[in-house]
Amino acid sequence: MAQPTNTFSTYDAIGNREDLVDVIYDVSPWETPLLSSAANVTATGVLHEWQADSLAAPSAANFVIEGDDATTDASSATTRLSNYTAISDKVVRVTGTQDAVNKAGRDKEMAYQLIKRGRELKTDIESTMFSNNVKAAGTDTLAREAGGIETYLTSNTSAGAGGSDPAGNSADGRTDGTQRAFTETLLLNAHQSAWDNGGNPDKLYTGSFNKRVASGFTGVATKFKDVDDKKIIASADIYVSDFGELQIVPSRHIRSRSALLLQSDQIAFATLRNMETVNLAKTGDSERKQLLCEWTLEVRDESACAIVADLTTS
Repeated sequence: MAQPTNTFSTYDAIGNREDLVDVIYDVSPWETPLLSSAANVTATGVLHEWQADSLAAPSAANFVIEGDDATTDASSATTRLSNYTAISDKVVRVTGTQDAVNKAGRDKEMAYQLIKRGRELKTDIESTMFSNNVKAAGTDTLAREAGGIETYLTSNTSAGAGGSDPAGNSADGRTDGTQRAFTETLLLNAHQSAWDNGGNPDKLYTGSFNKRVASGFTGVATKFKDVDDKKIIASADIYVSDFGELQIVPSRHIRSRSALLLQSDQIAFATLRNMETVNLAKTGDSERKQLLCEWTLEVRDESACAIVADLTTS
């Protein structure tokens, strides 16, 4: 069946206004749970250093003779740790015309692009903090690199067959081993090891697959959202073990083969230069801006944390 003769329709018309919603939708992941929970400190040089220390092992036979001369106990030196500050940036260039024309979903193109680049820069930093990247001093032709958290964890570790720990202090990276399923026993062993070494991890970071696995562990907190509405939530945000509570935090930027038990006050984000926007030289009918941050990761005492490495991801 066709239209009646000489019926004028939208197929014939010229000048109908476009139907373009004045909103831009973007569901790209830009949450940064590790960066958001880390302490913020200031770096004052490109090699950022800190110290860790430990007490002597406790003795159950610390008894002295009445009136005896005091015996000097041995003292131990602190451990000096370090990481290099890395310069991370995003650069935006927008023509004068694009900023001037009438646009849907935003007023100024430069402002909109800077918001996007800022989110991208934060997720770049988050990914590096979670990574197995080894720190690098850099040269005149090579960029400095910040070491990722996996290159510092040596005390409370669990690896698959063939996997091995780094030397520590980001001197080298973790060697990946054969992947295996994440189990509650692996988690408990890691949590116990950190606790035995004086740590109190409060967060368990995992990828999406192993977050679902962890939600099935028997130690998860009660899954009732509300006693009155009787709704059961098919996930767990808190894991309660003999060694304390762990908030289970899914991350889109962690290495999905790793589960990290971190004590939040032992992780810091150190900045030599806070995130800032720099106007770059104008060379024509366009505007350029650089969004820049000079930063590093500070793993204060890795023995308070733990890693269950080499996990299956599907």
